[in-house]
Amino acid sequence: MMKRVLFFTTIALFFISGCGPSQTVTRTAADSEEDLSGRWNETDARLVADEMIEDALTGAWLERFMDSNNEPPVVILGRVRNESMEHIDTEVFTKEMERAFVNSGYVMVVASADERIEVREERADQQQHASIESASALAEEQGADFMMIGNISSIVDQSGDRSRQSVYYTVNLELVNVENNQKVWIGNKQIRKMIERSSTRW
Repeated sequence: MMKRVLFFTTIALFFISGCGPSQTVTRTAADSEEDLSGRWNETDARLVADEMIEDALTGAWLERFMDSNNEPPVVILGRVRNESMEHIDTEVFTKEMERAFVNSGYVMVVASADERIEVREERADQQQHASIESASALAEEQGADFMMIGNISSIVDQSGDRSRQSVYYTVNLELVNVENNQKVWIGNKQIRKMIERSSTRW
């Protein structure tokens, strides 16, 4: 009797587990456009980065600086505030801009405040443990000519029955002269999404 109970219990568990939810994972290209929720996503971050990079690297500020100094400007990435109603990792597109600046050869980038803490700890450690010939010198950091700061905000509007929703994002980035606070470049990117939800329930 006990064996029959165990047998039928095993069969039942097998069928129950077989009826559970399944999961399929499909790899897609990193630059493919998919919008599942209507919220800010990686496609939006890429669009912002691409447009801002092109605008910044072709701006008059860069040509003026190169003509006056005969060397590339040094930029530090500051804080980009998220003032939207969503959780948005602004570092996704600021890191893309940082990469583009460095790889272009026209703009030099220095470490951010958080990154400098780690570098300074390493440099201090070298003073005690590395050879005199290989230890990095103190007080030789490269000062920044400009700091990039900005913000991202959003406005949400929806119909009374919530079946249609409009989300408007605006991203503002600015390059500020560290010495005199002059704004030499202002970039703006706007993204608007229309979201329609079906009221039909299955």
